Amino acid sequence: MNPPLKIAVAGLGTVGAGLVKLLASQAALLEARCGRRLVITAVSARDRHKKRDVDLSGFAWYDDPVEMAKSADAEAIVELIGGANGPAKALTEAAFVKGRHVVTANKAMLAHHGATLAAAAEGAGVTLGYEAAVAGGIPIVKALREGLAGNKIERVYGILNGTCNYILTVMRESGKSFEDVLADAQKKGYAEADPSLDVDGVDAAHKLAVLTSLAFGTAMDFEAVSVAGIRNVSPMDLEYAGELGFRIKLLAIGRRTPRGIEQRVHPCMIPAGIPLARVDGVFNAVMVDGDFAGNTVYVGRGAGQFPTASAVASDLVDLARGVRSPVFGVPAGKLAKLVVSPMAEHRGRYYIRLMVRDQPGVIADVSAALRDERVSLESMLQRGRSKTKAVPVVLTTHETVEAAMLRALDRIGRLEAVLEPPCMIRIEEL
Repeated sequence: MNPPLKIAVAGLGTVGAGLVKLLASQAALLEARCGRRLVITAVSARDRHKKRDVDLSGFAWYDDPVEMAKSADAEAIVELIGGANGPAKALTEAAFVKGRHVVTANKAMLAHHGATLAAAAEGAGVTLGYEAAVAGGIPIVKALREGLAGNKIERVYGILNGTCNYILTVMRESGKSFEDVLADAQKKGYAEADPSLDVDGVDAAHKLAVLTSLAFGTAMDFEAVSVAGIRNVSPMDLEYAGELGFRIKLLAIGRRTPRGIEQRVHPCMIPAGIPLARVDGVFNAVMVDGDFAGNTVYVGRGAGQFPTASAVASDLVDLARGVRSPVFGVPAGKLAKLVVSPMAEHRGRYYIRLMVRDQPGVIADVSAALRDERVSLESMLQRGRSKTKAVPVVLTTHETVEAAMLRALDRIGRLEAVLEPPCMIRIEEL
């Protein structure tokens, strides 16, 4: 019989506890599938005395996760601490020095240090697994690295943050404000006490940086991701989107262009009839366009105790089976320098909402600003009349250059009759 794969787990929060449960409850299934047992031998967490709903009595305890990575009786270290730097990065590097594999759910660490860590892992002859770092229970890393290995990827995009997707879904269905729905999501545990990483788009941007490297064979550059969150999306915008035949989603988009690779995270209006528009609540979805496979679609829970633990387990099964792959699909030394396509050169259609005084000449002034930047209007909606309150004017444009659109909006925003900063949402035909 093959010896067991011995595992040490750093971090016993939601996912860590879920992994302990999964490896215990699925022990026979996992042994049958990979020909050896998967056995936890050691654990580490900040509070040894915290009550947890898992039995840890059979595991060696380490107060210092870095020391565990160095000296535990384990072949693989599972990093579930989080954070781009600090103990997570230190224990990962220490594990490589000791010739130990690392499995992580840490998208922030990968987004900032992925290429360096990949080179260190490959130099040590070990594996860095990260299926759990992107889209939770959706096996998108394996899909890109293995299932679509015969394809040149043209585009990878989708809904990568369940918190934002939940908030936008509830806002659309209830008509409640962002602030009210966020507070409700926090009460239900769908949003953190400090939700900024989620609602400001940073979490999705971390994941996109990882997917971009994997999809296009480029070195990671998180700073090159253009990021905007959902705080400024209003119930009014969601209502107008429906009237225009769209849904609003926070999308992460990585795309080849003649100018380089686009990496962008922002709210988008997408056609209401496409499958992606119907992915609601806390679910994630990832779409991949390959030159031979065409468009492939992956939908599932993007976070949570058991979906993420399932993704961690998939990397552990690969280790137990002896499956080894370059971390980002090609050896770290062959990752190409990322040539970034500037957002100013992005071409697309736009939804614009203005809040204006209902007085003569406003539309003429707005139209003049757009005309001077060669921005062509596709449609305009104007509702209500009020001598004392702002009234909405909604415009959609034909395809134009982002820099021109922004210049026009800057001029429009300075008009005396425009009472709020213009709201701009990009329209993606997909």
